[in-house]
Order: sequence, then structure tokens, then C-alpha cells
Amino acid sequence: MLKGIDPLLGPDLLHLLAGMGHDEALVLADANFTAMRLGAGRPVLRLPGVGMVRALQAVTSVLPLADDVPQPVAYMQVGGTEPPYRSALQREAMALLGGLGLHSGQLEAVERFAFYERAKQACAIVVTGERQPWGNFILRKGVIGDSLRP
Repeated sequence: MLKGIDPLLGPDLLHLLAGMGHDEALVLADANFTAMRLGAGRPVLRLPGVGMVRALQAVTSVLPLADDVPQPVAYMQVGGTEPPYRSALQREAMALLGGLGLHSGQLEAVERFAFYERAKQACAIVVTGERQPWGNFILRKGVIGDSLRP
């Protein structure tokens, strides 16, 4: 345990998050996600029994989200629906992200197979215990630094 660090963030996940560079992507996936195939050659970590919103809360407590792109968060669009439809889980996740200063336009709905293609480019996949289908997110890492302004 570390002081001030969410206890869900174990050593492997903390190491992964700290090692990510600016604009690299992390997939937070539901329990049904095809992580082993899509994450071939990259780390696949697991948070069994942990829901998506709780996982998002833990990860975003230490991971800065990109602020230099229009949509630093993507989510898998529920099959058979069109944007702006969002499931109850997606709305709950958006409320959490809203508390971090993101507005709904900064979260991008991505069709299932297009989401899979993006997931293949992510640096890692974290599989949660979330059982709600379509409960998958991609987070793009931002930067922490001093202001460049004089």
C-alpha cells in the first residue's frame, strides 16, 4: 500500500500507467472483451470483480487525460444504436469524467469493430470485472508539466 494511491492500483498497473507516454492509449475493458487476441504482444492486466466506473475512478486518479486533442476518451457504441445514445453505465462513467472537467463532446462513441481496431494500437488493456456489455473505454494519456507561459 502507498499513501494517497487508490488501493485498486497495484504494482503492475501503477508501473504500466507510469511508463505510458504522452498520447498513448489505455483500454479499460469489460469482462467480455476479447483482450487476449486484441492485446497480443502487449500487457493485459486484470481487475476481477471491479466495475468499470470504479476502475475509471482509480485510473484517472493518477492518469492525466490528454487535453491537446478534441476527444481524449472513446467508448464502444452500443450495438444497434446511434450516437448520442449512451447506456446507463456509459452515462455514469461520463458523470465521473465530467467531474474531472471533461464535457460530453470530449467522449467519442466508436462503433464496435472500429473500437477493436483502436484497441489493437493501445499500449495495454485492463480487463475489469464489469459485466455490462459494451462497457469499454479508451483513455489517451496527457502530460503533467510546468506551464510554457512566461
